[in-house]
Amino acid sequence: MSGRLDGKVAVITGGASGMGRASVLMYLREGAKVVIADLNQQTGQETLELAQQAGFSENVRFLRADVCEEDQIMAMVDLAVTDFGRLDIMFNNAGVGGAMGMITETTIEEWDKSQDILLRSVFLGTKYGALAMRETGGGSIINTSSTAGLAGGSGPAAYSAAKAGVINLSKNGAIQLASDRIRVNAIAPGGIHTPLIAMAKTDDDMKAFMKGKQPWPDTGKPDDIAYAAVYLGSDESRFVTGTTLLVDGGLLAWGPGLFPHTHASATSGFRMGSTGEADKA
Repeated sequence: MSGRLDGKVAVITGGASGMGRASVLMYLREGAKVVIADLNQQTGQETLELAQQAGFSENVRFLRADVCEEDQIMAMVDLAVTDFGRLDIMFNNAGVGGAMGMITETTIEEWDKSQDILLRSVFLGTKYGALAMRETGGGSIINTSSTAGLAGGSGPAAYSAAKAGVINLSKNGAIQLASDRIRVNAIAPGGIHTPLIAMAKTDDDMKAFMKGKQPWPDTGKPDDIAYAAVYLGSDESRFVTGTTLLVDGGLLAWGPGLFPHTHASATSGFRMGSTGEADKA
């Protein structure tokens, strides 16, 4: 039985944990060849070994990479083309919590670092992914945004601003790259139980955290985002571009913010997530 991504080659940033790891494994099961790009060597190697143990040794590579660095984005694209012959899907997924304080408490260094990881990296991935896809007649670029990019109460200021930028960058990319048959879309996760949500150590913690914030009774899982990424990477979405796919359990339909405004001043500092560095309170 053929997979939904048979014959396709993908680069997935932040692919070593959480939504990225789930997407890597699901892409492989659906027939894709995948380059995992992540800053965290240990979790990247663990994800590579999981893929190899599942029988996908020939179809997967891992590259330790910092998505803020232009040459390292170029390197991951080059690895896909060199080892697998082409690039069909660029999933710009790497992310962090970023600067967690109120605007008046956020340093310029925290702000800039947040924008570099959350927005600059998506620009670079879109740019170099598109250049490679032009050589083979098109492809799909998928960018991880957030409900925070659509509603101010759903995340800290730096994070929300960057994720709103991802949405509008995706729309502009969709317009500019349509003539190259390159689709560009964003996924906006809600409360997904990943390492990025550090306050939710267990599924029960996550359910308690989300109680009263979304109408759907279940906790969001990394696989929920992976399914969305498979759809947007596949030919099933051939007429879908410039859109933002909400995967949020009805969070924004219901209305309340994921992080109440009164909570914003309770946490300061910079929080790293799926790129592999330690949380800093």
